[in-house]
Amino acid sequence: MSTALSVNLNKIALIRNSREGNYPCVIEHAKVCIEYGADGITVHPRPDQRHIRPDDARQLSKLLSAQKNIEFNIEGNPLAAPQGSYPGLIQLVEETRPDQCTLVPDSDDQLTSDHGFDLTKASEKLVPIIEQLKLFGTRVSLFMDPDPDQIKLARQIGADRIELYTGPYAAAWGNQEELNRIFRQHLGAAELALELGLGINAGHDLNLINLEKFSTIPGLQEVSIGHALTVDAIAMGLGNAVQAYKQILQRPNRGH
Repeated sequence: MSTALSVNLNKIALIRNSREGNYPCVIEHAKVCIEYGADGITVHPRPDQRHIRPDDARQLSKLLSAQKNIEFNIEGNPLAAPQGSYPGLIQLVEETRPDQCTLVPDSDDQLTSDHGFDLTKASEKLVPIIEQLKLFGTRVSLFMDPDPDQIKLARQIGADRIELYTGPYAAAWGNQEELNRIFRQHLGAAELALELGLGINAGHDLNLINLEKFSTIPGLQEVSIGHALTVDAIAMGLGNAVQAYKQILQRPNRGH
């Protein structure tokens, strides 16, 4: 079974928000991604609405609910307070009922997500949130560093999957010794997750150069890719970019 590709549309929304109007249209770009083989669509709405807005999530929910076998994944910090027309992550999930909600410990002032949960501190707050999300019929994934102790806690508090944070892996590309060290960490984390019965996702700074190696991680079910794919789309077109990532994920002898 090949690893699913979920395309993150945040950067499309970021470009749109730089001008008045609805150009480029997030929904139309989602349709192109699906047409060219994307297995899912990911958005990460933030309280400041710097890119994806709540209405984008609502419109995508309507679009994807009519699509067979295309998953909708909403990412976000469940502890971030509502702000303006942003109702909070849990309320938005209740409205849109995505297939998956990926909980991420990012703060309002972060440029992008750059670390996983510390569940020694966050578990107490996350347990009722995870329970609530499951009542909506939504799979729950936790954004995690490849730390065995933390992954064990993720299983204990009821997560369905973990999303391995691959930023350090991508940053180490070109330094073979460091890359191998970090890759081994992810490999061990994935093997542990499989033993515990957790599903495995991954994302952050994966691209056409570093994805093939990471895709050999055993049990890898989904990668969420946005920034690099959007950049590649500028040069090769969005449909071609989606297909290029899919081709990597569909190659034989992946670690599944």
